[in-house]
Amino acid sequence: MAEISLNPTDHAILNLLNEGRCTPSYIAQQTDYTRGNIQNRLLRLVEHNYVNQLGGGLYELIEDPRENIK
Repeated sequence: MAEISLNPTDHAILNLLNEGRCTPSYIAQQTDYTRGNIQNRLLRLVEHNYVNQLGGGLYELIEDPRENIK
């Protein structure tokens, strides 16, 4: 799969997931982004295997794609 192009929403999501598991609602409350925007970006991060959806709206970080940027 092609590399994901990270946008500011992705960085905000990854910063919070680096601290622990989160729901889209929690991430939206902690940032200036809408829950819908967060949800869409989380789905992209899941598709690229950087984030895992645990169920019940809970997500966790598998691998931070920013660590692979040169």
